[in-house]
Amino acid sequence: MTALSAATLANLNGTTTSTSSTADAGSQDRFLKLLVTQLQNQDPLSPMDNAELTSQIAQINTVSGIATLNTSVQGLSSQFLQMQTLQGASLVGKDVIVPGNKLDIADGVAQGGFEITSAADAVKVEVLSPAGKVLDTMNLGAQSSGVHSFDWAAGTYTNTDNLTFRVTATSGATTLTSTALMRDKVDAVSTSGDALTLELDRSGTVAYSAVKAIN
Repeated sequence: MTALSAATLANLNGTTTSTSSTADAGSQDRFLKLLVTQLQNQDPLSPMDNAELTSQIAQINTVSGIATLNTSVQGLSSQFLQMQTLQGASLVGKDVIVPGNKLDIADGVAQGGFEITSAADAVKVEVLSPAGKVLDTMNLGAQSSGVHSFDWAAGTYTNTDNLTFRVTATSGATTLTSTALMRDKVDAVSTSGDALTLELDRSGTVAYSAVKAIN
């Protein structure tokens, strides 16, 4: 009589990551009944040895253990998301730095930021009108890799609504990857699937993982 195969165990147990504890218990019961039947009908002249029997029992214990572990991990993930949501709720009303190119203007001073992946020989910031026209250019010189901010004197411009900016970073003749960053206000937090998202005043829905800084 041959030993129970891993495929047979899998068929008995079904999809372990999605079955309930009741289904797991049923799978174990079916396994034990099949094992007893196998023992009752084995060849008396060639019985199953102790090592083979122990191996089959260990297999069902392993399958059950994996199912229990998966359930535990799912529970921890749900708890983590709940904790993250509670922490996110404390952000409502606060300012965050997220990817975006809208200037934040207050008292005649506009602020923006950017992130570059490696050190740059030269960084240029162009202030753009709503129509995309370049209103001013700032040469910030060499900058290290990472997140940087800048100020722009907007007091000389009569219409500063919806101004944006563009960042160009270079190292020699190579244009580096850069990400424009902007300040925005958190209006609300929500969960979508297993991810925490923020509802921002000007940027709309943004993943919490995209936040670069909290002010």
